[in-house]
Amino acid sequence: MMEVMATFVPDSPAAVPDTIPGDVLIVEDDAIIALDFEQTVTEFGVTSVRIASNVAQALAMIAERAPDFALLDIGLFEEKSFAVAKRLAALKTPFAFVTGYSGERAFPAEYSDRPKLSKPFSCDELFAVLSDWRSCGAR
Repeated sequence: MMEVMATFVPDSPAAVPDTIPGDVLIVEDDAIIALDFEQTVTEFGVTSVRIASNVAQALAMIAERAPDFALLDIGLFEEKSFAVAKRLAALKTPFAFVTGYSGERAFPAEYSDRPKLSKPFSCDELFAVLSDWRSCGAR
């Protein structure tokens, strides 16, 4: 779960950097963490947040409308989110991983350059990834 820390939270939409993505897909199987993510990114100025708890749901949401950016928990109940990462990469949609895993062995080589937030992380770390979302992969 995210650490509670003092962080930059915009007071008004005009204070939101234009670098924040408008539409974020969160792939997270823990409902409490997903709701915490949603609240936090909304406070940062993200205007549309969709939450998927498994790979099939995430892929359906992407097929319906590709997000501007995605946050992917790697370890979902009995699956990994790498199929979602593969689809986002094919669409050139930037994304970052959020994980409780340590070490690089959990990541396929093609995603080694993607940003990774280690759980728990601070709101400042999440804001930094969202602020720099355009450089999070459209490769």
